[in-house]
Amino acid sequence: MVIGSGKFATSGNLRLWTERFGDPTDPAVLLIMGTSAQGIGWPDEMVEALVEGGRQVIRFDHRDTGRSDCVDFATRPYTLADMAADAVAVLDAHEVAAAHVVGASLGGAIGQWLAVHRRERVLTLTAIMTSPMGNNAGPAWARAMAGQAPDPDELPPPAPRFLRHLTRLVSTPVTAREERIEADLETWRVLNGEALPFDEPAARRYVEVSYDRAGDHAAAAHHDLAARRMTGDRLAPLSSITAPTLVVHGTDDPLLPLPHGQAVARQVPDARLLTIPGMGHGFFSPGLPRQIAEIVLGHTSTR
Repeated sequence: MVIGSGKFATSGNLRLWTERFGDPTDPAVLLIMGTSAQGIGWPDEMVEALVEGGRQVIRFDHRDTGRSDCVDFATRPYTLADMAADAVAVLDAHEVAAAHVVGASLGGAIGQWLAVHRRERVLTLTAIMTSPMGNNAGPAWARAMAGQAPDPDELPPPAPRFLRHLTRLVSTPVTAREERIEADLETWRVLNGEALPFDEPAARRYVEVSYDRAGDHAAAAHHDLAARRMTGDRLAPLSSITAPTLVVHGTDDPLLPLPHGQAVARQVPDARLLTIPGMGHGFFSPGLPRQIAEIVLGHTSTR
């Protein structure tokens, strides 16, 4: 098992928890997690495989998650661009001029933003289970929640099973630690999809540790608010991306169905789309973390 070295990065007036693994002279892989997820959401098994493959690996807690600082979103709302600036601050803290950027879900959108607006910091881009950063999912979600037919001109909404799960969460608020852990565990079970086996022990370890290391359990919900803010910088065309780009998407993703990944690959010049049969929206299936690591190692060997 590889041992990481933790340190805090400074982004504006925020402190962000970071962790680096491997030889600092090896090519750097920056792992950017998704909505409301802590940096430890990148499985240790995946990190270890990347280090064994000759990469240094950096993962970090977004603002409002884990050991990073929290923000009063009502008075200081932030955007995807601000979260991308946090990622740049993490690279600066580790004196990394440019990295292989690997983003999952919202992290994939942040990776796209960096590849468009801070291209000098991005050697390659791997966008996993994500959607175009300029896609406004709000109308599709609203129609789906209202039981209306989807608009064929929009990217599809989440699967009905996931929407039913969200409805149950909203109608049954949880406050106690064990209640929150069981609710989060069920969310990851639903996100895993129904095709691949669900690694419940790994998921439970993650949600338990995440709960215990979070400074403010409600703050992570701000990510969803930030993701909904469609600022002009997000509408910049993905056709301007020059970094070699790999889009990885599962065929059983209940949150962002496969057309979302296909749309990213279609918009980025020369991007390659790799679909993983049965993969849902997460890494909690036996063998999947190492499989993703091998894919990233192959893509990052191009630069």
